[in-house]
Amino acid sequence: MSGSTTPAGSDVVRLTGLIVRGYHGVFDFERREGQDFAVDVELELDTRSAAVSDDIVDTVHYGELAEGLAAVIAGEPVNLLETLAHRLMAVCLADCRVAAATVTVHKPQAPIPLTFSDVSVSIRRERTDEDR
Repeated sequence: MSGSTTPAGSDVVRLTGLIVRGYHGVFDFERREGQDFAVDVELELDTRSAAVSDDIVDTVHYGELAEGLAAVIAGEPVNLLETLAHRLMAVCLADCRVAAATVTVHKPQAPIPLTFSDVSVSIRRERTDEDR
């Protein structure tokens, strides 16, 4: 189809399984002892410019993204995974080329006295016209 364009946000850059020690939780011992948190992010953006130029400056640098996310996880403690996910989302949307993002925060050592494999919170946000 000539003249058709791929809408911005149709390409995805993923970073999965980023594990960082953090001190988040509602219990004192969680904030004192800490635990590992795992984070997955998906960034929706148009990668055509990067594909043409083959230059990292034309896309999201996932190494810098990982460092920014790690700083939040290892940083100021919060009570809720929802709050942590929101702060991580701010890192993902800091690059104005990102049209939308999904953040999932995993807390596999959550203090639940039952057998379970994971607890996670996922949020998705789209950049609004006012954010561009």
